[in-house]
Amino acid sequence: MEMRRFNDIAYFQVGIARKYMRRHNLTPMQFVERDRQYHILHFLEIGYEPFHLTGDEGVLDELDAIVAEQQTTQ
Repeated sequence: MEMRRFNDIAYFQVGIARKYMRRHNLTPMQFVERDRQYHILHFLEIGYEPFHLTGDEGVLDELDAIVAEQQTTQ
């Protein structure tokens, strides 16, 4: 992966992670635990192309749906 794209994805992940923590009132450590369980950052990386063109609220809604789906299958 080229460095510019890597930086763009990392910046995007950090921004969405912060908004996700605010939405769910999570501490950074709680987010890390949730990421370990549901692979949120990986999901943001592989979905970067469509997600970075979507509004942040849409991305957060998609993350909520993915986490909820995974919670019901565990």
